[in-house]
Amino acid sequence: MKKLLVILAIGAFAACNNASETPVEAAAEAAVDSAKAAGEAALDSANATVDSTKAAVGAAVDSAKAVVDSLKK
Repeated sequence: MKKLLVILAIGAFAACNNASETPVEAAAEAAVDSAKAAGEAALDSANATVDSTKAAVGAAVDSAKAVVDSLKK
């Protein structure tokens, strides 16, 4: 009978121990995933800004070249 109680006590302790770690681990994983997603979104936004600026500068250069070419003629 004592052996059964010891086994049940160990099982209950193990069940409670795992239950208390799982929400913490899940919360930590969620925080990491959220931070990663935010970082990727910021990187995508920065890349889009760079691409937009690059296109605007390219258009300005092309416009300036056209003006210079028209003055040469």
